[in-house]
Amino acid sequence: MVDTPRISTPPPPSASRPTSAARRFIRRNGLQLGIVGVMVLLWLFYLSFAPTVFASENIYRAFMQSVPFFGIVALPLTMLVIARDIDLSFPSIMAISVTAFVLINQATGSIIIAFAACLLVGFLVGLLNGVIVVGIGLPALIATIGTQFFWRGMVQVITNGRSFALNDLRGDPLRELLVGRLFGFVPMQMIWMIAAAVLVWLLLNRHRFGAHVYLIGDNENSARLMGINVGRTRVLLFGLVGLAAGFAGLLTALDISNFFTNLGEGYLLIGLAAVFLGGTSVFGGTGTVFGTFIGCFIIASIQPAVVAIGWSGFTTQVIYGFVIVLSVAMHTFLRSRLRLS
Repeated sequence: MVDTPRISTPPPPSASRPTSAARRFIRRNGLQLGIVGVMVLLWLFYLSFAPTVFASENIYRAFMQSVPFFGIVALPLTMLVIARDIDLSFPSIMAISVTAFVLINQATGSIIIAFAACLLVGFLVGLLNGVIVVGIGLPALIATIGTQFFWRGMVQVITNGRSFALNDLRGDPLRELLVGRLFGFVPMQMIWMIAAAVLVWLLLNRHRFGAHVYLIGDNENSARLMGINVGRTRVLLFGLVGLAAGFAGLLTALDISNFFTNLGEGYLLIGLAAVFLGGTSVFGGTGTVFGTFIGCFIIASIQPAVVAIGWSGFTTQVIYGFVIVLSVAMHTFLRSRLRLS
């Protein structure tokens, strides 16, 4: 009697493919999924304790109007932090850029020339930060603290501490293009923030420049050995942050139809918080544009949520700290688990 050999039948490919595909998707997008999870949990909390406010369209219109003022800067700032640098001077760059806009507009009567001057000043001041950091070798933290005070002081000196009304620009086509209303509802600054997010995402994920940014943040010496011009890339990153700061500063001034010398002062901490909350590592080499984009709205929602729920305004800082620490801890945990899996 001949034994018939047993032939083990392998499981159908379709049984294992979804699991492996899901694991690859989670591993690749773990940071984004984590920040979305934080946002969903927070919004469920808001809807539970302040349903009248967070079920109304007015609060979301307010978010779309105000978040871009710091969110547009936070997006390129994400690339800078990925490259293991930082810029603490962008609020002052916002102010000095709009100072240039006001002066050029008064001198020429052309809002288009003034707009170009605003962007140019922002970009050049950002490049100067990069030259100081890269060329002289100062730590970015120290250098940009210094330039933060310097440019804020220059604004005070140039304007003699005066504010400037921009009411005469109401109705101008360029102003309507920048801070008007799309379909009478959507603030144009929100459209500009989405456009900035798309551009930065493409630059970071679909361009050689973005690959260089990640390599520099991961290991600067290895990036140099691979032939990457590290100094030029870092200087350009500072320039992009300055350009975004100039643009965001102008949006802020045009939206309120006034320029104050303290423009941008409240955006430093929330801008940085949005970057780190979105999963960008302070040690460089890791970060996503999508995470920063969502992080901006999470940070912006905390203060109105505290007011709507009826808590004391003093608890806002407590919640800021709790949400940031919890989110960063969650990102760290997810990153370690995904590496092990």
